[in-house]
Amino acid sequence: MPKSRIRKKKDDYTPPEQRTTTKIDMGSGRRWVAPLMLAMFVIGLAWIVVYYVTQADLPVESLGNWNIVVGFGFIAVGFVVSTQWK
Repeated sequence: MPKSRIRKKKDDYTPPEQRTTTKIDMGSGRRWVAPLMLAMFVIGLAWIVVYYVTQADLPVESLGNWNIVVGFGFIAVGFVVSTQWK
C-alpha cells in the first residue's frame, strides 16, 4: 500500500490584523423616549383603574364606557413611542 504524503505547514506566520473598535453614541438625543413611553403606560393604566374603582364616575363621567378606549389609547401611544427607542 502506498504511503500518504506528509503535508507541511507554511512557515510564514502572519498575525491577524488589529481591528479598531467603534464606540456607539448612546446619547443620541433620544432621552425623552423612555420617560414618555412609561408615562403613557402609567397614565393609560391609571385612567382605566380610576374608571373601574370609581364605578364610572371619574375620570370623565360624560364619556361613559369610552373612558376604557381613552385609557387604551394612552397605552397604544406608549407602544408607538417605544418604536423610537434605540
